[in-house]
Amino acid sequence: MIIGDKVSVLDDAISGVITAIRGNEVTIFTTDGFELDFSKNELIVVDGSLSKRELAKMDISEIMSEKNHKKPGKSKRIKPKERNLPSMEVDLHINQLVPKTRGLNNYEMLTIQLDTAKRQLDFAISKRIQKVVFIHGVGEGVLRTELEFLFNRYDNVKFYDADYQKYGRGATEVYIFQNTK
Repeated sequence: MIIGDKVSVLDDAISGVITAIRGNEVTIFTTDGFELDFSKNELIVVDGSLSKRELAKMDISEIMSEKNHKKPGKSKRIKPKERNLPSMEVDLHINQLVPKTRGLNNYEMLTIQLDTAKRQLDFAISKRIQKVVFIHGVGEGVLRTELEFLFNRYDNVKFYDADYQKYGRGATEVYIFQNTK
């Protein structure tokens, strides 16, 4: 490096021209009009005027490894909304429960849906799953009314409308209390 070389600071967005060199300390006049002091190992010549001797002394891979030191890995952050998502969803639409609805009357379809809901709720209680969403659809509200009647028979559950943004009006979320005796 000599006076008059154009240089750039390695770890900052500062560049300028060398105006003075005192031992290991170099003063540069920045493009913003300031005079700043840096040590020689913080600067790199940018106009390509390095001699072959200076290039041989510099180990570019060493400089790059200093500049790009490894940052610690990020842990996966769970958003508050995701933290409260139910761990189990049960879709009670009849076409999800049986391959064909032909030949089934409304009472039989409702019975299949309620049996599935009871079986899934009992499963969730036995596996200590805390939240279950039952997707029943909007319709005329018969299945919803029957589900509420079913849920009222359990002492350790409370139920309420599920997340409106995700399910609309067609789902009920059941919260299961774990430590009731």
